[in-house]
Amino acid sequence: MIRFDYLGPFLYETGSYNTEASNRMNSGIRTLHIPDPAHQTSSPCVVQYPTLATAVQTAIGPYVFDAAPDAPLAPGRFPLCVVSHGGGGSHLLYRSIAGHLAAHGYIVVSPEHAGDNRNDRSLSNTDAAAIARPGQTSRAIDAVLADAFFRAAADADRIAMLGHSMGGYTALALVGGHPWSRSGATLPVVADARIRAAVLLAPATDWFMAPGALDDVHAPLLALAGEHDPITPADSIRRVLSHLPASTSLEFSVVPGAGHFSFLTPFPAALQRPNFPPSQDPPGFDRAQFHRELPETVRVFLTRTLGTI
Repeated sequence: MIRFDYLGPFLYETGSYNTEASNRMNSGIRTLHIPDPAHQTSSPCVVQYPTLATAVQTAIGPYVFDAAPDAPLAPGRFPLCVVSHGGGGSHLLYRSIAGHLAAHGYIVVSPEHAGDNRNDRSLSNTDAAAIARPGQTSRAIDAVLADAFFRAAADADRIAMLGHSMGGYTALALVGGHPWSRSGATLPVVADARIRAAVLLAPATDWFMAPGALDDVHAPLLALAGEHDPITPADSIRRVLSHLPASTSLEFSVVPGAGHFSFLTPFPAALQRPNFPPSQDPPGFDRAQFHRELPETVRVFLTRTLGTI
């Protein structure tokens, strides 16, 4: 089932922002380090999770999380959502979504992609990054499922993924997409059958333009594109995703007024400047308001799809 919509106004299928549920739990936060055999090192990974402890303003670099550091897990068994950041970006830029999901009963795993992040762009915009990212993401899932703190609470049968831009590419590859390089060769990536649903935010879909590239994608998808996005244009995303199997559930919507970076949590005031494009939006777009709505849209989709497993 493929459904294409134009979001206007946003909220998408949620009616109103759910504040009742958000009062029940808060977000805990811990940092893990994910082994990276290719670089013989490890990469940081922020994990947010449900807790009954009081959240406080917790800074990691210039970014502030409303979370309780190293707090005890709330009782229960919780689905996982792994978040893949954009090319040359940061795993710290999706705080609004991650915190909301954690407070509503998700363990949210946000790894930094080695060689394709804000501190190290040595692989950015290369086939090497496209090949490495899916494996890095799967290893982050492995690490959380094996971690002594999370092991008993993490539900390995309910795992979802959210990816932005190149992270959207990563999600499509992990749910069965077959990416092709710019030179016309298939890339050796391995899908992760544990991922049962995916949210694609302004995804980089050009890797999947070859015939049959999406034939093995069967997980439910929610894809959101920005109306004024010159990097991953909505029409290009729509065109590629139209080749999904007819049986694959796709909900695709265009966010009015949004740009490519509108899906990032609003930046601290000190980082909001015209010469820093990720902090900027098309004229008239209210990113702060959008992020009071987007996290609940994601939660509703994931809860609906993972709940059917």
